[in-house]
Amino acid sequence: MVMWIASTAPAALVSLAALTLTGHGGPPPLEWGEGPLTVDSLPRVTYVAHRGGAREVPENSMSGLMAAYRRGTAQVLDFDTRVLRDGTPVVFHDATLNRTTFLGGEVRRLDAGEWKGVRLRPRDRLPGSWRSERPPTVEEVLDRLGGRIVLMLELKDPGGLDRVAGMLRARGLTRSVFVNTNDPAVAERVHRAGLLTQLWRSADQMRGDRPERWRSWVDLLDVDIRARDADVRRAVRSGVPRVWAHTVVTPAQRDRALALGCDGVLTDAPGRLARYRWRVPGPVSAVTGR
Repeated sequence: MVMWIASTAPAALVSLAALTLTGHGGPPPLEWGEGPLTVDSLPRVTYVAHRGGAREVPENSMSGLMAAYRRGTAQVLDFDTRVLRDGTPVVFHDATLNRTTFLGGEVRRLDAGEWKGVRLRPRDRLPGSWRSERPPTVEEVLDRLGGRIVLMLELKDPGGLDRVAGMLRARGLTRSVFVNTNDPAVAERVHRAGLLTQLWRSADQMRGDRPERWRSWVDLLDVDIRARDADVRRAVRSGVPRVWAHTVVTPAQRDRALALGCDGVLTDAPGRLARYRWRVPGPVSAVTGR
């Protein structure tokens, strides 16, 4: 069941330069060169715009992702995915529509046709002016941004893995998109599907984790910035190729993550962090522990 929620949030228009859509059946965009941008292009210290940078843009929106892409303050764009009643993967975080749209009810009860009637409700405290817009489908985000920048896709509904995997393979994006989950069993399925595996862990989970067990099939370990120093260091020393910290919002949190050996941060405020150089004592080579 879907119900309307009253809101006084303004629906101001925001202008964005149009970019050419690239369907998976057409030629690659010119900026790909020999192929899509892949994780091999990432810098030693990587910034990820979490949900597009949720303190700076409307989370999980096409306009927000496009703005984060154009600003260039993050090298990776993160978004969440849910699955509709008919199996369509869409870009959305919560299980219900209530918090971020003008509607109420469960996302999984809608089909693709009904999804066209959903409109996001931008937060009043976001900087700038933003329009009310339909949350995109995963396919739309991949066609707009896939190969132009590295993406991070969190599977909120693991049942959507097979369909998402097919989309990534059809577009040649298996080395351009991290597929994220909190469940090690799902992460192993992602690896077996031939995709880049990202596993995130909470501070509580990290206390009992033995991350070295995952090093043969996890490409990216995503650790909680609230975790104890010892737990973060254990993750860094696990042998997993990349260890990034979430969800970072202040320069001090970023600097702590880097000092402990992380080589990337997921942040709701990539623009803010980009204004402050990171400060980590000791030689540069010690920052990542690599």
